[in-house]
Amino acid sequence: MHTPEQPAATRPTSRDVARAAGVSQATVSLVLGDKWRGRVSEPTAAAVREAAAALGYRPNLAARNLRLGRTRTALLVVPALTNEFFARVYTGAATVAARHGFGVVLYPSPDGVGPARDPFASARAALDGVIASSMATDALKAFGSTDLPLVMLDSDPAGGGAAAHVNLDIADGMRQAARHLLALGHRRFLHLASAVPSWTFDVRAAALADALTGASVTPVRAPLDVQGARRAVERALSGPGPRPTAIVCDDDILAAGACKAARRLGLRVPEDLSVTGFDDLALATAVEPELTTVSLPAERIGERGMAALLAVLDGREPERGDLPVTLTVRGSTGPAPAA
Repeated sequence: MHTPEQPAATRPTSRDVARAAGVSQATVSLVLGDKWRGRVSEPTAAAVREAAAALGYRPNLAARNLRLGRTRTALLVVPALTNEFFARVYTGAATVAARHGFGVVLYPSPDGVGPARDPFASARAALDGVIASSMATDALKAFGSTDLPLVMLDSDPAGGGAAAHVNLDIADGMRQAARHLLALGHRRFLHLASAVPSWTFDVRAAALADALTGASVTPVRAPLDVQGARRAVERALSGPGPRPTAIVCDDDILAAGACKAARRLGLRVPEDLSVTGFDDLALATAVEPELTTVSLPAERIGERGMAALLAVLDGREPERGDLPVTLTVRGSTGPAPAA
């Protein structure tokens, strides 16, 4: 026997929310579209949000996007998916995006260093903007032909083509590491630098050279992997002349390779050789001794990057100023060995 279907429950509308909160539909639109600041009072905004939550109201994003000509989707381009730093950047960006009804699509550049294939040829119409984090110099060429707003993270603030830049105080991180080692009596250094051509690594090298003026600094480049770093350090430490007493690394992965090289050469860390890293990845506390390293607020830079893109899309000025970084001292650094 056929039973007629029950009518579906009526979906609450913005008119219902306005009636419940005692405001206009325009006010509901401003509050739920996160454009109320300076136009609606905080108590009124709170009343609208409470009414929407009580009614179970959800904006019709498809209809609103059609009106606005937006898909509410951002592309986050990173050098690699194998480095947890970029996973944390994504987490921060996605958290802010979700609060504003946006989604974030993650796009890795091939082999981690670029050049990236142009992701816009097929997806241009499905994106509102792009956030690119710590990209190698050559990889940026893919962005030249797009008119989508671009926010660059950890990149040259003087570079053209970006609507906004969000940076960490990378130079200060290197200065903190140098001051720490100098205070421990170190005067002979090896700088284990990343071989990736990138603004962020150029800044680290320049800041370290400046901070260690008057000390002996030997620069050595290595690929961004543990075994490549190990081999580079083994060669450097086996050469003629006085051995460095401290190795300053551009990255925790390089630092792990430096520690492996020290062990293979019969050197103790930190008694014979101090090692510092950069990033404060999980790897930093997985090695023994644990790494002294520069801690970077990866999630925070992702948050700021997404907030900057939203500001650009809304015609607002993004927040300015570099994010501070902090040296975390652990067991891989100690006093310089006696000459």
